[in-house]
Amino acid sequence: MSSSTQPFRLAVIGSGPAGVYAAETLLRSAPVKSGELAVEIDLYDQLPTPFGLIRYGVAPDHPRIKGIITALHRILDRGDIRFLGDVEFGTDLTIEDLHTHYDAAIFATGALKDADLDIPGIDLEGSFGAADFVAWYDGNPDYPREWALDQESVAVIGNGNVALDVARVLAKSADELLRTEIPANVHAGLAAAATTDVHVFGRRGPAQSKFSPLETRELAHPKGVQVVLEGRDLEQITEAEWEAIRADKRTDQIVSTFEGWLEEQKRREATGEEPTDAHGGPVQRRLHLHFWHRPVEVLGEDGKVTGMRFERTRLEEDGSLVGTGELVDYELGAVYRAVGYFGSELPGVPYDERRGVIHNAAGRVTKADGTVIPGVYANGWIKRGPVGLIGATKSDAIETISSLLEDIDAGALTPAPERDPDAILRTFDERGVEYTTWEGWRALDEHEKSLGAAEVDAEGEPRARVKVVEREEMVRVSRDGMTTISVSTPA
Repeated sequence: MSSSTQPFRLAVIGSGPAGVYAAETLLRSAPVKSGELAVEIDLYDQLPTPFGLIRYGVAPDHPRIKGIITALHRILDRGDIRFLGDVEFGTDLTIEDLHTHYDAAIFATGALKDADLDIPGIDLEGSFGAADFVAWYDGNPDYPREWALDQESVAVIGNGNVALDVARVLAKSADELLRTEIPANVHAGLAAAATTDVHVFGRRGPAQSKFSPLETRELAHPKGVQVVLEGRDLEQITEAEWEAIRADKRTDQIVSTFEGWLEEQKRREATGEEPTDAHGGPVQRRLHLHFWHRPVEVLGEDGKVTGMRFERTRLEEDGSLVGTGELVDYELGAVYRAVGYFGSELPGVPYDERRGVIHNAAGRVTKADGTVIPGVYANGWIKRGPVGLIGATKSDAIETISSLLEDIDAGALTPAPERDPDAILRTFDERGVEYTTWEGWRALDEHEKSLGAAEVDAEGEPRARVKVVEREEMVRVSRDGMTTISVSTPA
């Protein structure tokens, strides 16, 4: 790899973990650390703020996962990656712009849409995608401020952690969430909610759920919430399955939690005791866990959800899931599908409509026929699909950056004709794009913390942060706080 007096210019589209870790992996690579390769990296996001799905796709009452922002913040705070927010790819920034200003581009735009659930009635009024609801309660500025929470009994379809997040937020008291960064409109919406019963449905059994042990236990933590199970769901587990469950520590922890709840539930029913929450307090909402339920149809009248029909399922000896023919109906007023995320198409970038990902080979973007497109790469969920956690995203970044470095070393990339880093900023100014910067984010960060300090939670303690929702306000605070950028004009 030969050294050059001109830094290698890279654009990364998407500032969530996949984008930040891709940039960080390049900066930590041997050629860059040795000084053999100089780089300039611009990190873009369509929102005025960084951090992507960690800021706008993780439940606010999950500080452990939200804490990943601290690690990302530390990386971007070094100053060797330039953040440019409120820039939408396809309009403010085009594929032609990337070829003009950068030697390569990495797309790390994630997967933000809900995967489809193709059953009759799924489009009825009152049927929602979980991703949209998550974006609402996380204060995403591109989503409506209001959410209809006027139904007593609601369903959440799915057995992953997103389903648990949605169910927990629906069941939790709004005041408990004042410990988090939720904005005023979300608190008001949840405080006025009519919800009394949240039903979570999974196609497979308790042992096949995608829950984590910690998040399973957390379901019973909120005040006023009782977890309710169906005894037959555990009774259906075969002896061979029990052996496999006990042999796997993670699965055993999850199923043992279910067993404990069910045992306590049966004890109270047998003695006639009133149910209580995990703290011994009165029950205000119930969170029902249903396993072995395959969605068949969303039921409705006059175009609105009135219930759901499921078929009971079981596992064959080979582990395959089959229907039993037994149909079960539930009266419900709303349905949230949490059956996975799906990536969105990007203008001018080859896209696999079936899988919801960018066509690629080891991170190199390809045409549908497998032909590599030089200088264009992908990382994260838009590369491999919405599976895996942060560790998988880091592994993805290593693979993608390895491909990029191989291509640089082989001389396979065409240098961008425009080498001035400020040229793209002049282009934005000409187009009226009010981009934000890292300095702007730090100003907004402090502003949100000051909003929190001015309020108190249910225990009377100052809140850590209150998230700003309105995009215009986010941009205003960010632009006001930006260090004056001197954009040179070429002679």
